[in-house]
Amino acid sequence: MTISLEGKKVLVTGGCRGIGAAITLAMARAGADVIACYRSGGDHVDALATRLDETPGKYHLTRADVTSSADIAALVQECRDRLGSLDVLVNNAGVISHIPFAELKLEEWQRVVDTNLTSVFAMVQAALPLLSGNSSVISIGSGSAFVGLALRAHYTATKAGLVGLSRSMSRELGPRGIRVNVISPGVIQTEKELSDEIVAKYTAMTSAGRLGRPDEIANVAVFLASDLSSYISGADIDANGGI
Repeated sequence: MTISLEGKKVLVTGGCRGIGAAITLAMARAGADVIACYRSGGDHVDALATRLDETPGKYHLTRADVTSSADIAALVQECRDRLGSLDVLVNNAGVISHIPFAELKLEEWQRVVDTNLTSVFAMVQAALPLLSGNSSVISIGSGSAFVGLALRAHYTATKAGLVGLSRSMSRELGPRGIRVNVISPGVIQTEKELSDEIVAKYTAMTSAGRLGRPDEIANVAVFLASDLSSYISGADIDANGGI
């Protein structure tokens, strides 16, 4: 079944690499007009633009740091100028690091919290005037949120907090016609190389017997962006291959 997003206007943060790029591309292929932001430019941005040229929807790729209130304001204004309104906001921008808890510096804790969690609060709040009466906010979480991972206390804390934030927002924003959901991927094989040891470890842990692909997460995002998910809000959807 092909899902059409024709006429919908979408913003994807962190939308030019990995899962974010797959979501941007999937939204555009479904017919949506898409703005995607990136923090650092490079060949990956140009490569995505080349692929987006072949899609039916309009697109624009722009630099923005979602930890900057000024950048968020400028990004929302760009959406207003180019799209007029928003039907879908995808919060994908995120960072991770691997540090023993006893050695975790406050500065690194704040960097990860600001990027992964505070930015979602700030982005949704800033975009509220543009969100229509039938709109969807989608945030990319992690299957680690309620498991906990060594060396990633700061990261897992943000992803667990993201679920709580989204559930609370769904209750407050639901009467305005805004649905709020989280997608929690398992281990996804992006352009970032994973060691053979890591691939073997997580393949053995996953019911599907393999790692996930970015487009498989993007497909869930397209569903949540569409009217087919009109009665889904406050949900945390596991897309992890049965890990």
